[in-house]
Amino acid sequence: MRLLSTSAGFSNQTLKAESRAAWICLAPSIVGLVFITYLPLASMFVLGFFKWGKGAPDPVFIDLENYIRLFTADPFFKDSIKVTIYFSFLAVTGSMIYSLFIAMLLNRRVPARGFFRAVFYLPYVLPAMAVFLGWAWLYEANFGLFNYILTGLGIEKIRFIADSRYVVLSLALIAVWLSGNLIVIFLAGLQNVPKVYHDAAEIDGANGWQRFRHVTVPCMSPIIFYNLMMALITNMQVVIPALALTNGGPGNSSTFMTYLMYRYAFISNQLGYACGIAFVFFALISVFTIILFATSKSWIFYEGDSH
Repeated sequence: MRLLSTSAGFSNQTLKAESRAAWICLAPSIVGLVFITYLPLASMFVLGFFKWGKGAPDPVFIDLENYIRLFTADPFFKDSIKVTIYFSFLAVTGSMIYSLFIAMLLNRRVPARGFFRAVFYLPYVLPAMAVFLGWAWLYEANFGLFNYILTGLGIEKIRFIADSRYVVLSLALIAVWLSGNLIVIFLAGLQNVPKVYHDAAEIDGANGWQRFRHVTVPCMSPIIFYNLMMALITNMQVVIPALALTNGGPGNSSTFMTYLMYRYAFISNQLGYACGIAFVFFALISVFTIILFATSKSWIFYEGDSH
């Protein structure tokens, strides 16, 4: 009995020591989350009820006026929501298909595979402004490379970022090209798909498409979910293309919600109103994230699951 009680006491002390060590290691992250994420978020929500900036050097409480103005009087807000969702849909869909396709190619035994992996990952780590200035040259209406190719093929030139019909699609194409991080994550997931599953399916007579659909995709579903969520959050927060290439134009066809926030906060000096937009934007991203999590249970497969 004494031995058992001594063993139990030692076990409790070990658990307490491990718990203490865990809290010490987590403390910097918790402090960072509180002061860098949660407090600014709470401050943004509170400031949305104030008029601050233009005509009000000190915050003045105005109740729900900012939010009422957003949904009833602002000529840009509703269009910015539509543009943001449209861009996100194009960019996320294109990025997921492109990155999975490239990852599957790079997962094969091809010559210089390491070189090509670096080539496809490189755009993700390049300086953003350099990337968009390079694409601005490619998209240039008169002397850009793309229009040079179109002219050589006898096709009329396209004003890629100066025409409201093409600007969002053109910017989404850049986002797809920049999805090197998704390729790396997909590639890591593909290398962890058990080869025995593919061998068994091949013995049963499954062709390449059937093996991809019934073996690769289910085994990759947690990775697909992670990449889908990261791509959605990242692309909904798009702002650099508007700053670097379009200034929200032509017209308001590329005025994303983030760019609208920037314009009200730092150009029009309406900080309280910009905070109201930021909180609505946060709520919109939260809704899409919740929907993604709620629907994920029906299609994510984990090893050991019965379905």
